[in-house]
Amino acid sequence: MAPDKYRARCLTMRASGESGDNLSPIAPVQFESPVGQLLAQILRTHPHLLPAAIDQQLENLQSDKTDQKEETPPSQDLLYKRIAEVKEKERRRTLEEIIYCLIVQKFVNNEIAMIPKIMATSDPTGRVDFWPNQEQKLESVHSPEAFEMIQSHLSLVLGDRVVGPLSTIVQISKIKLGKLYAASIMYGYFLRRVDQRFQLERTMKTLPEDFNEDRARFDDPNPGKQLWDPDSLIRIPPDDDNDGDRGGYMGTGEGKPYRLRSYVMYLDSETLQRYATIRSKEAISLIEKQTQALFGRPDIRILDDGSLDTSNDEVVSITFSGLTMLVLEAVAFGSFLWDAESYVESKYHFLKS
Repeated sequence: MAPDKYRARCLTMRASGESGDNLSPIAPVQFESPVGQLLAQILRTHPHLLPAAIDQQLENLQSDKTDQKEETPPSQDLLYKRIAEVKEKERRRTLEEIIYCLIVQKFVNNEIAMIPKIMATSDPTGRVDFWPNQEQKLESVHSPEAFEMIQSHLSLVLGDRVVGPLSTIVQISKIKLGKLYAASIMYGYFLRRVDQRFQLERTMKTLPEDFNEDRARFDDPNPGKQLWDPDSLIRIPPDDDNDGDRGGYMGTGEGKPYRLRSYVMYLDSETLQRYATIRSKEAISLIEKQTQALFGRPDIRILDDGSLDTSNDEVVSITFSGLTMLVLEAVAFGSFLWDAESYVESKYHFLKS
């Protein structure tokens, strides 16, 4: 069999918005439900009205859910059960798009243009990353302590990118690029969640008194504290010995410095796993949809022997600077996902305990 069959096809790609007379999409995922389309239109034309519109839609969802519960279902009525299932599916889709709209709103409020769908092109450079550099804006949405960990995450997943110039072009599989983006969303989700707890404990002056950095650094039973990612994309590296004067340190009231990364290393494995777990099916679905909207659905087939055939995977060319922007956007998306999910839960209870 020809060896080319198993070689990933190399295409020239770039990111571009949809053309036409209408406004370019402000987000790669397109809204499908009537509520989602309405909210997207409000976000474009009257963004100051969006919070009230979202609250009203959440109130409508709650009323619809309450009304359905109050109905007395006929015994063994399959038609009634089917109608109830359809309504629940519609509510979930609407809820999902409300959460996504809240995420997009945060990008808009921070004047961050989301990376559009990657499209094929005949551009001679072969690069995909024609989006603007927004590193400072993406940094500003995190606390200094959280961004310090994000920098460690970048070093881990991109390697020693400081060896060459950021304009250096590398080739990477679209499947791997999609995995990196999705894993970075989950990292951002986890990081926002644990950073909120850290900031609260710091404000309340309840940070652990028996904290020992040497124990966190050297006695870690699982080096690097690999969390949820099987390809080791997401890990919590221990503190370095020589960065005691860097930003991210703060006093606890008794002169003892703590850093978020050290705090994460101090947490037990069960707590870490709980914080790394996505809470809702809607959030998991949005991670998948956002990733596929950017990179497309991966072309993977299962062969007769049970192995995975990725021979049709595409290879794209991208600079280290572009990779950095992709990861930073994904981490911000994950952080905003946690915020949006938490806000919706405060108005419309949908998370299971």
